[in-house]
Amino acid sequence: MSSTRPNQTGPRSIVRWCAMWLWRMALLALFTAVCWCAFIGWQIIQQARQDEARPSDAIIVFGAAEYAGRPSPVLKARLDHALELYQHHLAPLVITTGGHGGDATYSEGEVGREYLRSRGVPEAALIAESQSIDTAESAERVATIMRTNSLHTCVAVSDAYHLYRVKQMLSSQGMEAYGSPRPLSVPHGRQQRLLAVAREVLSYALWRLHLT
Repeated sequence: MSSTRPNQTGPRSIVRWCAMWLWRMALLALFTAVCWCAFIGWQIIQQARQDEARPSDAIIVFGAAEYAGRPSPVLKARLDHALELYQHHLAPLVITTGGHGGDATYSEGEVGREYLRSRGVPEAALIAESQSIDTAESAERVATIMRTNSLHTCVAVSDAYHLYRVKQMLSSQGMEAYGSPRPLSVPHGRQQRLLAVAREVLSYALWRLHLT
């Protein structure tokens, strides 16, 4: 008789049999989750190594912190990279994103737009999305802006490890998105890289769970 079948001599054997199978199912679920996380982490790393910049309908700059109307170093680096893409005529429009955060006066999107305008980008070529509170909402609002303006393709600019999640979110909104990381956005140390990837895997998993 198979050892996995309950001994029919009493309820205690049935309890042991159920406990054994619950334990096996828990291990299987854990193994599946670890494999899924490893696969997503690998995808994040692969995406971070690519610059897919190409002619598109728009360049999307995903927001980062601003300080009293001035872009933080991270946001400035993203904006400078987007400016370079715009100057190479990869898209006729730049959309900056990001809400107010803790600043009631300035939003990341507006600060990004004003920075690019001060660097010579015409006002007609700039749109600021200034209401979103996170990456998922930025992607949703950007998709709405793009659909309203009959735009379908975009180059997303952000940090390298952020781009896999950004592209998945834009794709879920029906947009064809390509990633172009800002320079020097991959952490230098191995531990910092692992932590950055782990944060992105967790953020991506939470977003996927929210969709279900």
